[in-house]
This record gives sequence, C-alpha cells and structure tokens, in this order.
Amino acid sequence: MKTVTCTAPVNIAVIKYWGKRDEKLILPLNDSISFTLSQDDMCAKTTVTISPKFTEDKFWLNGKEESLENPRIQNCLKEIRRRASKRKLEGSAEDILNWHIHICSANNFPTAAGLASSAAGYACLVYALGQVYGIEGDLSSIARQGSGSACRSIYGGLVRWHKGELEDGTDSIARPIAPADHFPNLRVIICVANSERKKTGSTDGMRQTVQTSKLMQHRIKESVVSRMESMIKAIKDKNWPAFCDLTMADSNEMHAVCQDTFPPCVYMTDTSHAVANLVHQYNDLKISQRDINHKVCYTFDAGPNACLFVPGAVVEEVLALLLFAFPPSSSQSPAEYVRGIQAHPVTLSKELTSMAGEDIESGKLMYLIHTKVGDGPRVIPDADESLLDATTGLPKPASGAA
Repeated sequence: MKTVTCTAPVNIAVIKYWGKRDEKLILPLNDSISFTLSQDDMCAKTTVTISPKFTEDKFWLNGKEESLENPRIQNCLKEIRRRASKRKLEGSAEDILNWHIHICSANNFPTAAGLASSAAGYACLVYALGQVYGIEGDLSSIARQGSGSACRSIYGGLVRWHKGELEDGTDSIARPIAPADHFPNLRVIICVANSERKKTGSTDGMRQTVQTSKLMQHRIKESVVSRMESMIKAIKDKNWPAFCDLTMADSNEMHAVCQDTFPPCVYMTDTSHAVANLVHQYNDLKISQRDINHKVCYTFDAGPNACLFVPGAVVEEVLALLLFAFPPSSSQSPAEYVRGIQAHPVTLSKELTSMAGEDIESGKLMYLIHTKVGDGPRVIPDADESLLDATTGLPKPASGAA
C-alpha cells in the first residue's frame, strides 16, 4: 500500500477564463491571470492510496462515495498513468500501474458555489496522483483536463494560464509570473452571499455564452487581449491602482457577457452589486484623499460571492465598513461571521458610515473569509492527516472535512 495526502489552494482570476475553444480538452478562448489564495483558510485536501489488495477503484468526495466514471477524473488518471508508464520504474514498481486506487477528497469551504472549489479539487487530485506515481515536470496540463482553472492552482502567487495555439492542447499550460508577496501585505476578503450550488454551472454557462453572445466575440477578439497586456505591465511595474481598475473591469465584462447570453446566465445578486457599489464609493473617497495606492478591487467568478483584494494598511477599515454595511444576523457571533485571519475592525468616520445608506439589513451576507495570497499544493507527511485508513484504505470517520 502506498499513500499520499496533499492540500491545494483556491485561485481567483483577475483576468477571467470564460469560454472554451475545445470542450473535450478544456482549452480556453483567452489567456487568464489569477491569484492563488492561502491554504490556511481555504483548501482542498486529498488522500490517494494504491494497493494490490484493492479490488476496484473508489472515490469519496466530502464524505460521500461518488462514481469514478466521471470523464474528467478518468482523463486525469489516464494521463498520470501514461506518464508513469514511460518512466523507468525500478524493481517491482511497474506493478503499481496495475494496482487499484482509492481517492478521498474534501473541501473546507462550500463546493460548486462560485468559490473555485473545482480548481482546488482537481489541482489537489493531480498533485497527489503525481506524488504517488512519481511524476515529474509540468502537472498543470493534466489538472486542466479536470477543470480548466485547476491548472492555475498548481502554482502559488500570481499565475498566468496560456491558452495555447496547438490543437492537441499541449501548449495550454499555467506558469507562475510573480510570487505571493509581489504586492506586499495584500489581504483578501471573500464576501459569501450564498454558499448553495449555483443554478447554472460554469461548464453549461460557458457553452451557452460561446454559442449565443455577440459581446463575447468582442471580448475575445479585442478587449481581453489589450487588457491582458495592460495587466502584465501593471504587475511588472507593481502598479496597484492600475491592477485594481483592470481587475474590476474584467469582472464586469465577464458578467456582462453572461447577461448577454441567451437565455441569460445570472450569477450576481442584489447583494453582489451592493458590495461592488460600496467598493467604488470607498475608492472614490481614497481618490479624493489622493490615496490611490490604498484602493480596493473586487472580482466575481461565476457566483454571487465578491472577492476583494485589499492593501493590508486598510484591511481593518474595510472589514469595519463591511460589518457596518452588511451586519451579521443576530444569531452569529463575530468569530462566526468573520473567519480566517483575525483582525480588529476600526471605528469608522462619518464619511465611511454614510456610504452604507439607509437600507442596512442583517443577513445579506452569510459570512466573510479574511485571508491572503498563498503558495501552491503541499504534501502533508503526517499520517494522522490522511483521509483514508492506513489498514483498510477506506475513509476515516472524520474524512468529510479537510
């Protein structure tokens, strides 16, 4: 029996991937750029065990047994085993390729709610499989075959996914472009408006958009190409105000494209728009104070939950503003409402409290996750952290949570 346990991070795109040129190979229509988030607060955890004693392949996700016939999982498995078969394996190691496999995976955050759970999950699966079978070299192209954005979670910091030009997709890979501390002391606040499974999944939404949206053609041929160039320059120059403006513009355009889809793919809610509006008001104040280096930016993936990138110098102020504008329900304690990195929200000025307006109502947001930018997948050597029992290869009782 051979067992490996790994964790892998969520990534949040600042230049969005939306739309495929090849659905089977999961090849995107445009390049994208993302931040990898800290695994201390959000991660997928996967244990992979192979053994000659197993009689069949098995897979458990968040405490529930699932079918391993999912073609995307099978594509990842086949490619890992294909690469393993090409290596010169020592001793009886070649027999490993014929052993059955048990996979147990869990997320410590909501699945399929627009929080990049599939990216973390498939990156973790592929990284763990690579460790079990001794695969070296690029794993992003394999993770891409599970979930497109998973290729970016193979690395930490700022990551660029190159769409590639080849028909077989071999040049559609992710590469790190800046370390986690590129923008020093940057914080991330995720405003969870809804943790339920979204009505229109990303795969179906992308397909509908490519087939029906005229605005999508403009995005692919013109706007996203020039915005990518501007974003790369902003990152290289560490130009935070420009980075913020480009991030919000691309998020807005992606959701405009979703609205232009027929029938429309609606991911943002009234609460989503209220958070975005609050960010713009906050930035207007910073501009009036000539403090543009402390601007905040938002981005929304295919879901209602805002991801805010906040300079560390103003994160406590921004948290206080969010708590004031979107107070927790009466049943929530502060620790339940603001999760992750501990912070001490400051007292707000009248200028800031006036931004919330008169329609303050508790419960619009479920909770906040305060985190930061982080590194790529990790191997967890502690056997106690394994999700599978070392003797039976079956899930431990507590394997439903990472």
